[in-house]
Parts: sequence; structure tokens; C-alpha cells
Amino acid sequence: MVTAYQLAAAVVDPELPMLTIADLGILREIRTDGDRVVVTITPTYAACPAMDTIRTEIVAALRRGGWPEVEVVTTLYPPWTTDWITPAGREKLAAAGIAPPGATGPASGSGRSLPLLPPAPACPRCGSSRTEQVSVFGATACTSIWRCRACAEPFPHVKAF
Repeated sequence: MVTAYQLAAAVVDPELPMLTIADLGILREIRTDGDRVVVTITPTYAACPAMDTIRTEIVAALRRGGWPEVEVVTTLYPPWTTDWITPAGREKLAAAGIAPPGATGPASGSGRSLPLLPPAPACPRCGSSRTEQVSVFGATACTSIWRCRACAEPFPHVKAF
């Protein structure tokens, strides 16, 4: 039998569909009491537009799995951090051509000299650290757009929070 945790953990993020909410680290807790399940999640940021869809999908998955009473609780404390993305989640991002947060190349060849700037992400396609930011805004609020100067391919990067 599939557990309530397994059902909820398998729900995918609508903005990064290669990741489950467990991979992303937003699934915090599952409590069951008979036919009742309480799921606690933390959004990647307070105004994340994907949360309504995620809540709906959690409820649907658990009801299909046999739990008729499902409550989804959102907690903002502690705030989500990209450190909560699992190693498997980071691998899935890279395999999809998205540089995970903290994915820096083997050398710091980006030419950045300001100490407050985070290191440039490595290209998820060729691994080069010779990358440059094209736009701070990506397809979602959690991503920015970068370009690799070695292979010339653009790629999204999940911003570190």
C-alpha cells in the first residue's frame, strides 16, 4: 500500500515539473489520523503563484489514494531555502538543462570581482564556468537567465534563497 507521504511527495511542482515537492524541499510534514491527513508545506517564497495548484494536486492525490479528508497547511517558518532542494532534485534540474543553485564550475573563470556577488553558475550542458547573466528575470520568479560563453547556449538558473 502506498503511504500518504509517498502520494504527497510524488506531486510535481507546476513551474519546475521535473521536480516533485519532496525534491524541491517544500513538503514539510504529513500527519495521519484515521481517514484524515494533514500535509504541511512551505512555499519557495511567500507569494509563490504555484501554491494553489500544489495544494489542489496534494488533495487530489491523497483522495485518489483513499484519504477522504485532507487538509493542507502552509507554514512560512522557517522560510524555505534552496538548501532544502535534495541532491536528487539538483540532479533532475541539471538533467533538464537548469543550473541548480550553488552549481558553480570547476574554476572561477567568470571574471567576477565583487565579493558580494554569488559565483556564476556552471553551464548545465557543457559544465563550463564561463557563464554570464542575461536577465535577472526568468520564466518564474525563482529563476534567472544565463548564457554559456563556451557553448553559447542559454539556460535558466534557480536563484539561491
